[in-house]
Amino acid sequence: MYQVTRPSRSEFVPVRFHRYHVRRWGNANSDPNSALPPLVLVHGWMDVAASYQFMVDALSPEFFAGRTIIAPDWRGFGQTTGPATDHYEFPEYLGDLEVLLDHYVGDQPIDLVGHSMGGNVASMYAGVRPTRIRRLVNLEGFGMPATQSDQAPSRYGKWIDEIKSLHAGKDMLRTYENEAGVAARLMKTNQRLPQDKADWLARYWSEPRTQADGSTRWEILGDGAHRITTAQLFRVEEMVALYKRITAPMLMVEASDGSLKDAWRGRYTQAEFDERIAHVPNLKRERIQDAGHMLHHDQPKVLAGLLEAFLTPP
Repeated sequence: MYQVTRPSRSEFVPVRFHRYHVRRWGNANSDPNSALPPLVLVHGWMDVAASYQFMVDALSPEFFAGRTIIAPDWRGFGQTTGPATDHYEFPEYLGDLEVLLDHYVGDQPIDLVGHSMGGNVASMYAGVRPTRIRRLVNLEGFGMPATQSDQAPSRYGKWIDEIKSLHAGKDMLRTYENEAGVAARLMKTNQRLPQDKADWLARYWSEPRTQADGSTRWEILGDGAHRITTAQLFRVEEMVALYKRITAPMLMVEASDGSLKDAWRGRYTQAEFDERIAHVPNLKRERIQDAGHMLHHDQPKVLAGLLEAFLTPP
């Protein structure tokens, strides 16, 4: 089993009718006058805040000392709970992040790091609330393929059909016999993930729940409704408008074998993303070798080094 060197503690915060679970490392109380800005880490789709543990453990003692680090479980993930819903809309994450920052840091600018879906949320939020972000780091958060308005009828129809299937009892997520099964699933998805890290992550990625037949199965701590296709089309021009309003220096970190390499099967290319991200006014880009989309699992030391160099004031 992976041995944690910097344990986190759990906190629960009321956020927009949800009970948000937040992992916290470092100082028990944030000093609003501290020269070290709070570091906020937001996870990706079908992931949890604990996913950042390996990277936090890899930070240097000098960087970690005196710094508050917080990472929430997004609504519908991990230990965050809230009202039942049959779908999730992307803007909700922006609203949740705003309330979380109000609670934890007030008006103090933060360093914001987001992975995948969290990287998209972080980048959008930095365009909406530019003064709240001191420095921004996007890990493999590329956005979505471009859409056209004539796709709207079929998109809405697909959304309705999937909601009907969910309410008809269709299983949206697979369950597992035990934690070992969850760990095996994690290692199948990410072949670079070693057994000790997979075993550790499985404890935070799932929990045992009693089934209708009385048996116990391990269920992923992600609401199956997250698999419902969003009814909203992804509009590139909106994303570009947000990119243009980012005032914080931004670090874009990609993996050598990241999600743009083959995940979209030609529907979304590196060249398309490069054209979009070029609109960020103050952008730095880095690539981590021998890493896939879950680069914070694959190369936590390398990633920690990049973050420290970018986030540490000269």
